[in-house]
Amino acid sequence: MNNYRIADHLKFIIPSLIGIILFMVPFADTTEDGQEIITIPIAILSGWVETALADQLSFIMMLIISITAIGSIVIRLTGPALLDQFPFFQSLFYVSPVWLITRILGMIFAIMVYYQIGPEAIISENTGGLLLDSLLHVLFAVFLFAGLFLPLLLNYGLLELVGVLLTKIMRPLFTLPGRSSIDSIASWLGDGTIGVLLTSKQYEEGYYSKREAAVIGTTFSVVSITFSLVVISEVGLAHMFVPFYLTVGFSGFVAALIMPRIPPLSRKARTYVTEESEDVEEKIPEEHNVFSYAYQQAVERGSKETSVKKFFKQGAQNILDMWMGVAPIVMALGTIALVIAEFTPFFTWLGYPFIPLLELMQVPYAAEASETILVGFADMFLPAIIGASIESEMTRFIIATLSVTQLIYMSEVGGLLLGSKIPVNMKDLFIIFLLRTIITLPIIVLVAHFIF
Repeated sequence: MNNYRIADHLKFIIPSLIGIILFMVPFADTTEDGQEIITIPIAILSGWVETALADQLSFIMMLIISITAIGSIVIRLTGPALLDQFPFFQSLFYVSPVWLITRILGMIFAIMVYYQIGPEAIISENTGGLLLDSLLHVLFAVFLFAGLFLPLLLNYGLLELVGVLLTKIMRPLFTLPGRSSIDSIASWLGDGTIGVLLTSKQYEEGYYSKREAAVIGTTFSVVSITFSLVVISEVGLAHMFVPFYLTVGFSGFVAALIMPRIPPLSRKARTYVTEESEDVEEKIPEEHNVFSYAYQQAVERGSKETSVKKFFKQGAQNILDMWMGVAPIVMALGTIALVIAEFTPFFTWLGYPFIPLLELMQVPYAAEASETILVGFADMFLPAIIGASIESEMTRFIIATLSVTQLIYMSEVGGLLLGSKIPVNMKDLFIIFLLRTIITLPIIVLVAHFIF
């Protein structure tokens, strides 16, 4: 450590502390209806922006999605060489035909919803309207601050410190590097979108293998405490938040132990974005203990960052990447998923096989509860909305808890994962959603029987 100057130590310590405060330190905040909630500064800042621009955000997001689609069409027609001098924008606009079609669909849906033209199924406040006038408002504000300040977590040594310290825990339990714990904490206290953003950026920079990125993105981008409170309140059980969240945590922990060890996640390539093989050797040099080596790695990483301009440039690129790369995907796929959920009996049919299982586990109102089992794949909030009218408190508790532990839902996290560089597809996401349901449902029902 004698090779490092005081300035090198401070380059690690100060930015990392600021990052921890912004992304991980819980603060009390008050909602518009006066309710006290626990959240993080990034979410508080995002809330301020969302409130200040509430009347303009639908138009802004419609504009961003449209510019993305039009830019992608132009670059597809003229060829990527047009942006050879701007590699960031070249990668942003030159996408595969599938994603080009998805972006165009996102633009069409956004314009239809904003101007209220077209079929009710698309422009309804429960489908396209829910996305453009609500969810995309949240994503705009979260991406603005999370994207800008993300380098504080990524570039100044914090991940190196945590990675070395927690490897002996994360590797045997979850088959993951220690740094992945940061993704989970940021999601838990802030928002699942922050976890996906963190994971995607680290994967692109070569810190996670394809398998690790897929596991973290689908297993550790957990639902925030704040949103969990909203879900349990929707089913009229806010007074049971503590047992509810403890059940979510325990069943999610069990799922996190199992999911990385079974397909499809276990079959993901153990290579990095560069196609190099995964190196699972994470040994501590003999001259170090785990703490000294963790600190040395952190200081070494932080000392390499010397440019404030680079910090803001990378932050701005993060913001644009998420606004333009992810928002159109969420608008397109989220709208389609919500239309299927709201205007067809598709998810009701999918729930039929669960009726005998729920009856076997002695869940009251099994038929009504079965309708909520798989509808959460479209949107996490739908099970709570559908199940809120069920008379049994025990059944409502099970529905709310299961919807949070399923994690994958196309109106947000699913769309974000598909829009990111993380190597998962729609088929992967549905199988993971189904497996998480099968793993966690018996645990949740068992706990519910004990509580009620």
